[in-house]
Amino acid sequence: MNYKLSGALKKNRVNLIIFLILWIFLAIVLIAPITYAWSQAVIDGKLSITIFVENIITSPFEAIGKLIGDGNFGKYLKTLGGGTLIYLIFVTIGLIKTAPKHKYTDIEHGSSDWSTGGEQYRILDSKKGIILGEKNYLPEDKRGNVNVLVVGRIRIR
Repeated sequence: MNYKLSGALKKNRVNLIIFLILWIFLAIVLIAPITYAWSQAVIDGKLSITIFVENIITSPFEAIGKLIGDGNFGKYLKTLGGGTLIYLIFVTIGLIKTAPKHKYTDIEHGSSDWSTGGEQYRILDSKKGIILGEKNYLPEDKRGNVNVLVVGRIRIR
């Protein structure tokens, strides 16, 4: 399970910074005016839509200043907490969807990266034979099938 978390974080390193910047933007530009408009529009427990629409167009920094001045900053923090929770749910879903499906996800098929700790040298040789890759040789004195299929193109200049 650890490879999934580390793979998702490694793959989304830049996206996490963008998510953080977007969250700050939403907290200032969207949540502050909505909280201010809501606090102004609720009169005697009832919401006045006209007052809400008039106040939602307020500048974000002006809305934060008025919320602090009116003593409604606690409402802003509550709304910010709820908005952050919803935002974190969406970010978590995005990270889960980009997590690797298995630990061999981004490893080239047929490379020696699949093996660890010199496992490939039980079959291959690291010094001499038919070249398969960097530090991987198929020994010529190996018993059994030593057929090699070379895939690629010839470059002639």
